[in-house]
Amino acid sequence: MKNLNLFSNIINDTKRKSPLIHAITNPISINDCANVTLAAGARPIMAEHPDEVEEITQKSDALAINLGNITDIRMKSMKISCHTAATNKIPVVLDPVGAAASKLRSDFANNLIDKFSFSIIKGNMSEIKSLLGLSSHPLGIDVGKEDEIDSENIKTSVTIAKKMSAKSGSVIMITGKYDIVSNNKNTFIIKNGTPMLTKITGTGCMSGILAASYLPNTDPLTAAAFACLCMGIAGELADKNSNGPSSFRTAFLDAIYLMDCSKIAKYADFNIL
Repeated sequence: MKNLNLFSNIINDTKRKSPLIHAITNPISINDCANVTLAAGARPIMAEHPDEVEEITQKSDALAINLGNITDIRMKSMKISCHTAATNKIPVVLDPVGAAASKLRSDFANNLIDKFSFSIIKGNMSEIKSLLGLSSHPLGIDVGKEDEIDSENIKTSVTIAKKMSAKSGSVIMITGKYDIVSNNKNTFIIKNGTPMLTKITGTGCMSGILAASYLPNTDPLTAAAFACLCMGIAGELADKNSNGPSSFRTAFLDAIYLMDCSKIAKYADFNIL
């Protein structure tokens, strides 16, 4: 299995250095995003007031922007923080939640991508297709059935990821039944996961903040791929030790907290193209 030593370094470095992760995210998943950041060994700060985000971002090791439940205030703060991150060379993860669901979100996400450089852009396939101007079939903020990644359309899905990477200059992290992580040269296809991850809200948001938590200690491609692996493996382990959504949520956070290289080596299911 490739890259296991590198993945082990990410776990150890994140817990040892405890990087500060500034997240401007949505109130629906903000608590779980903070908790998964802590479970990974990083420190979250969820500041969104436009009068303080410049100062907060300057002091942070990475920035995570999430468009879920956006408001005028959050949109203003996101622009300020993205500008601050660019000025200070702070890595940024963009999660364009709902970009396929409304013109407001799609236009705002594309405006950010045009103006700023993102280390990682994370979304489901409906969102990524929408950002490319391709036809998509979202179910609200969720991926539509016609857009889901499966074994039959994996090659086409990889091509879409590479096109988005070429357009944006970012690592593209597409989550779903299979996760695809690509920088247009190298691509991870990650098959870990469980349907139970769709039974609690915010797991997509958590995968983005997890990537941001790992980003200060490795390159964007590795951070995104490792976040997908951790989410998928933790979901599988939690599914074995839970009886429903509530116990699954608790077991999932525990599994992220207890993640180590031996679990990655035992359970990781991925290919590198």
